[in-house]
Amino acid sequence: MLAVLDGVTPPEEDYGCVHGVPWFTARLGGALLELSGSRRDIPLADCLSRAIERTAEAHGSECDLSHVRTPQATVVAVRWDAERVEHLVLSDSALLIERTDGTVTPVLDDRIDQLIAAGRRPLAPLRNIEGGFFTAAADPAVARRAVTGTSPRAGIRAVAALTDGAARWVEVFHEGDWAECFALLRKEGPQSLIDRVRAAEDADLERIAFRRGKTHDDAAVVFAEL
Repeated sequence: MLAVLDGVTPPEEDYGCVHGVPWFTARLGGALLELSGSRRDIPLADCLSRAIERTAEAHGSECDLSHVRTPQATVVAVRWDAERVEHLVLSDSALLIERTDGTVTPVLDDRIDQLIAAGRRPLAPLRNIEGGFFTAAADPAVARRAVTGTSPRAGIRAVAALTDGAARWVEVFHEGDWAECFALLRKEGPQSLIDRVRAAEDADLERIAFRRGKTHDDAAVVFAEL
């Protein structure tokens, strides 16, 4: 089992909660891992739903969980046993699945990309509403919006989960495609990919050559051979 959560950093304004994003991601990630391991009889989406509910209950009455910027995170989760590999992706982190024939399949929640393609910026008012995009926040029902699937274990060789900051190597800087990204991870490891992203960011500090919301973005990668 693996899970990668990327906390959504709020702007410097009140967001209705006394807890920070690190608190939220630690609580949610811990609950998701525990539930995914102990409740293998229920789908990953249900595990995420229950983890969100459990985390929301831990906030306390002083937190306004209806606030659009209440602490939240993107989620990638993969769970496997001897028979199957189950995956879940919510928001703009990425999952790469390498099959035994060498092909690499990206699993993406492309709602933000759809908004951008339509000329709409993925602003806070579009978060967790119909026609917008979705993150794990305080509403357990959002788990139903995740991209999910199951594959036979025998056909999967390895998986990699990337936050959008690491996925910039493909999606922003166009240094290679997803298959080349996976090959780099297999050959040189996650830190090499992150170092390459940092070098590309530093080479364009003014964000002129490659337009992006932030000069640098948090980057995390988990690579697992099955």
